[in-house]
Amino acid sequence: MVSRTTAAALAAGGALLLSSPAWLPARVVALRTKVFARVNGDEGMFLPNAAFGPDRFREVYGHPAAGGRSKGAALSDLFWYWLAPGADVHQEHLEAGPRYEEVARRTAAVLSRPSAQLYAAAARHTRQALEATATGRVRSVRLRDLMMPVWAGFFYELVFAEPCPAEARRLIVANAEDVVNALKCTRLRHMRRRHRLTRYLLRRLAAGDLPHVLPAGLTRRQQALYLQGTFFNTAVVQMSEAMAHLLLALAQHPRTQQRVAATPDDDRYLTYVMNETFRLYPLFGVAHRITTADISLDGLPTIPAGTVLTFSYPDYHATGYADPERFDPERWAALSAKNAHHIPFGVATNRPCPAWRLAPVVMRAATREVLARYELDSPVSHTRSIPHRAPCLLIPRNRPLPVSVRRVLRTALTVRDRAEDVGRSLLQLFLGTWMVLAARRTRPAATYFAHHDTEGRPLHPDDSPHPDTRPEQATTTCPYTGRS
Repeated sequence: MVSRTTAAALAAGGALLLSSPAWLPARVVALRTKVFARVNGDEGMFLPNAAFGPDRFREVYGHPAAGGRSKGAALSDLFWYWLAPGADVHQEHLEAGPRYEEVARRTAAVLSRPSAQLYAAAARHTRQALEATATGRVRSVRLRDLMMPVWAGFFYELVFAEPCPAEARRLIVANAEDVVNALKCTRLRHMRRRHRLTRYLLRRLAAGDLPHVLPAGLTRRQQALYLQGTFFNTAVVQMSEAMAHLLLALAQHPRTQQRVAATPDDDRYLTYVMNETFRLYPLFGVAHRITTADISLDGLPTIPAGTVLTFSYPDYHATGYADPERFDPERWAALSAKNAHHIPFGVATNRPCPAWRLAPVVMRAATREVLARYELDSPVSHTRSIPHRAPCLLIPRNRPLPVSVRRVLRTALTVRDRAEDVGRSLLQLFLGTWMVLAARRTRPAATYFAHHDTEGRPLHPDDSPHPDTRPEQATTTCPYTGRS
């Protein structure tokens, strides 16, 4: 017979295991944060803080001396590692100067279209994606996965001015998924997926298929990597994440969803919903900048040149609001996004998101296309990083669910989500530590700037080429994961 002591121990162990979804993920996230800080060192100044409060946040962020982007920060090594290949020509990571200005101009030219044209294109790509996966029955999807083919096709069309072929969509989605999964620490990098897209873009450039003028100071390979990083990595990932947050928020607030669906022409209310979603779930966690000179502001301590500033969007967005944890789109009826603590696309004086005009237009189009066909319902956790990719029920509007069936499906989603949280949090701890250590060991940004100036020019004539400018075959195998 089992002794009372053994039975008690088994019962306690079982209770601990069953309760682990409630306590383990948060503790693992806290441990992962400590590991990241330990590996990267105590670098930088976190803002807002006690000395530099939220009332001065934008003033510091927008200061001309807060303009360094990659050179001189350990955090840059980590982001360059995650964004490879081509982090040295990624628009967001170029240092200020003529090269950055030309790249930014070219990006703006590609994204510049009349709002009506952008809206129509986003609506069309959303319809096509929904029709391609429609079954006529209720189904469970991951919202980020649902939206990624939409934006792959949308940005391909902006870049190449032609419909997106299936091959290109597959390559773009595979590349974007690999980047964002690595950033979330849910997968190691699979560089072979990224290199396939690079080769495709190189072929298109060699054939002269691009209708846009590209930055002249970049080699052809760098131009391919610029396109890949700006449009088929960052743009696709960020728009997919933004839509996943917006649709998940609607799924979890039925009254808001019902109003948006019932009044599809009400731009004002949908803008309130988007503002509130971006406030609670900003796409950026922190943005880091390196000061290029001392920053001296009235009444504040001087920030020395070379300081790494880490601007926390979630912390800033949580200040200046009544009941900031509550999802309340109506609060924006009495607020101005310009004057509130609200910077979903950054600050205008320090590299705002290039798509800050485009994103709200196309998000409105995509949201209305989804809600015209489906009711959304989801009981899962909603965090800023959404590593679960936003599980959700899509319920065809012409086939409403009985209450009992809905309850069963919601319970199944909840149980799966809690169970996945446990395994995923442990996986993120392991893979995140692996990749942080790999980035710290290889130091891609620091190594690059040891041999190049901030305009990408070799410091010495006999310097060997940077890995991202070598022939294609030299970068087909990932030295950090062993995968190619």
